[in-house]
Amino acid sequence: MTRTLVPAAVALLALTLTSCGAADGDQDEAAGEQAGADQDSVVLYSGRNEELIQPLIDQFSEDTGIDVEVRYGDTAELAAQILEEGESTPADIFLAQDAGALGAVAQDGLFEELDEELLAQVPEAFRDAEDRWVGVSGRARTLVYNTDLVDESELPETVSDLTDPEYAGRYAVAPTNGSFQAFVTAYREIEGDEAAEDFLTGLAENDPQIREKNGEIVSDVADGVVEMGLVNHYYLYGRAAELGEDPTDLNIANHLFGDGDVGALMNVAGVGVFDADHEGAHTLVEHLLSDEGQRYFAEETAEYPLIDSLDGPEGMPSLEELDVPDIDLTSLEDLETTVQMITESGLVG
Repeated sequence: MTRTLVPAAVALLALTLTSCGAADGDQDEAAGEQAGADQDSVVLYSGRNEELIQPLIDQFSEDTGIDVEVRYGDTAELAAQILEEGESTPADIFLAQDAGALGAVAQDGLFEELDEELLAQVPEAFRDAEDRWVGVSGRARTLVYNTDLVDESELPETVSDLTDPEYAGRYAVAPTNGSFQAFVTAYREIEGDEAAEDFLTGLAENDPQIREKNGEIVSDVADGVVEMGLVNHYYLYGRAAELGEDPTDLNIANHLFGDGDVGALMNVAGVGVFDADHEGAHTLVEHLLSDEGQRYFAEETAEYPLIDSLDGPEGMPSLEELDVPDIDLTSLEDLETTVQMITESGLVG
């Protein structure tokens, strides 16, 4: 798969000495001042959009005095850019939309280990086993459905049931969307490539309605254009916020698959840092996992906070109650093969 990389505008800082004969002590002092200045600024590559993240970053800078230069872009493209830049990347920290991108960068050995005390705040399932990245918010895969058109008893027990003839033409999917691709990658990891190919082919042959984005699916389900669709849980809450209504008053609901079904995948947005000694970058990670940062995700985006002290979205099971599949999220890095399989299945024209 060919990816278009986001152009890297790398700022090179040149230190000019006022005298070629400066004493070693003067040079050391200048280097120390520069190192101190570096700690007062952070370069963040963000795969999450500006509308969502910038208010949280602005609050961080106001609280700490640390300036954050944010480079926004598509998560997969930023990950590819980082891999191309290697150890020369100007980024101090990478905020990714999904664990697969973090896994790709981690596998290339670019992330430094994070502090154990910081990591301990997040359940093991939502952080890297080798301490190279940590989740900061979670999103559960669901099947959103129109409660006026579909009785709860009609809903599929597993996500694979959507390939059955009784669901033909009744659901929508977004095959080019990153969250769908991460889900399919998880399906490959849990069930194997052959089973994933059969599942994708079964979906394609069952006359699904194709959409580009999850939000479009939720809107169409609410409007009765289609009965149900595969999305992330928080899109329902986004629609409620747009309408100024309580989520429980909508004519749509989230159906959660049980028994550890891959359709109940909990993916995470997360971060990794590139310099173990960069205090500013680590301070930003601490902020994202603080009560304030986690509350922001819970209240502003209806995502799951990943620290124990905060509740999840209203009307959803707690993080501990979710029956998620047993999977190492770092293993979701092979999106290229997934995209090829989705294309070959016929889901993408």
